[in-house]
Amino acid sequence: MNSLTRMWLVWWHGRKFAVRGKHCNFPVPDLWVSGDVRLGDRCRFRNNTSLRAHPGGRIIFEMRSGCSWGCLLDAKAEIRIGRFAGIAEYTILRDHMPLLGGADVPWREAREYIAPIHIGENCLVGSNCFVGPGVTMGDSSVLAPHSVLLESTGPCEVWAGIPARKVGHRTENVPEARLREFRELVAAQGFRKVRYEEDQEWRLEP
Repeated sequence: MNSLTRMWLVWWHGRKFAVRGKHCNFPVPDLWVSGDVRLGDRCRFRNNTSLRAHPGGRIIFEMRSGCSWGCLLDAKAEIRIGRFAGIAEYTILRDHMPLLGGADVPWREAREYIAPIHIGENCLVGSNCFVGPGVTMGDSSVLAPHSVLLESTGPCEVWAGIPARKVGHRTENVPEARLREFRELVAAQGFRKVRYEEDQEWRLEP
């Protein structure tokens, strides 16, 4: 894809958002946006992402967040993606679903449960996941691929499974062997260089 095509696609898709921050990037053929969808600075999307906010609902991406290929976000209340959070390929976030437990009516006639979803700062949602209504992911938490998350997580927790359950913590009770391996990697390779140096002003915040 040449630079002129990339610039045109970013301009074309940018017109679809209710609010768009600075330096957002989505040079992709297909990006479907409907309703009140708002972007902070430097948000990024891969191809075939669908962002649907129903009347009265909204979707908010804070600074440096985004989605990979084939994601679907469907909001009747609010879906908020925190700063530096990432949603991996083919993941679905829906803040509404029919209440079928204890009812024998067809699912189309069932009452809906609607509650906001909040993905905290620095969270990672793995590929092929489902996140349901009312879920809050604590800052820096991780959801493993192919998981169904129906309850909220705490900060830095690792969840996995169907339905998802807490399986670990990023900083607590880490085996000494794993800590030693991490220290050796840092000593040998250092930390990964951030690709976008101009974004590093956030590190200076108190």
